[in-house]
Amino acid sequence: MTGSPRRVGRPREFDVDEALDVAVRLFWERGYEGTSLADLTGAMGITKPSFYAAFGNKEQLFRRAVDRYTEGPGSYGVRALEEPTARQVVAAFFNGAVRATTPPEGPAGCLGVQGALAASSGGRAAHDVLAGWRNDAGDRLEARFRRAVDEGDIPPDVDPRGLARYVMTVGFGIAVQAASGVRREDLQVIADVALRSWRP
Repeated sequence: MTGSPRRVGRPREFDVDEALDVAVRLFWERGYEGTSLADLTGAMGITKPSFYAAFGNKEQLFRRAVDRYTEGPGSYGVRALEEPTARQVVAAFFNGAVRATTPPEGPAGCLGVQGALAASSGGRAAHDVLAGWRNDAGDRLEARFRRAVDEGDIPPDVDPRGLARYVMTVGFGIAVQAASGVRREDLQVIADVALRSWRP
């Protein structure tokens, strides 16, 4: 005698990775508060129950979208840290910022900047997530410059934290300019000028 057939849960009706890519684009274009749950489910082509089952809620989805952005368009920052000299790190960071904020197909600017444009308490969670994201990037850059000081690559009287903040400020300034419609060629001029002023 055989038992009752085992019930198998229905497979997801959508690809989670593709849905995450959609979320990244929407948050990148519109920011956290500018992207509604209806925008997300509509663009993903899923129902609200499916959304909640896959992602929990909008804030949890946003955190996953930031992680996905960091692994994709925003990965230039981590890759830059692998360059052999501090100057090459800075060059890779600036050039990466120019490319990442002016994709041929996709939103201009940076999700780490656009997504934080929150105007109410409802967007505080996203603001805090991205503040932490930017601070972490700055801390990594500072640590890389401290290593450069230890290795004699940059003078011992240089402040690694101040240098990291400068580089981050230029990088995010490039992102703001890109979001304002400045062309890639013009942003590259900004990056080149900033690099020429490199005097650690």
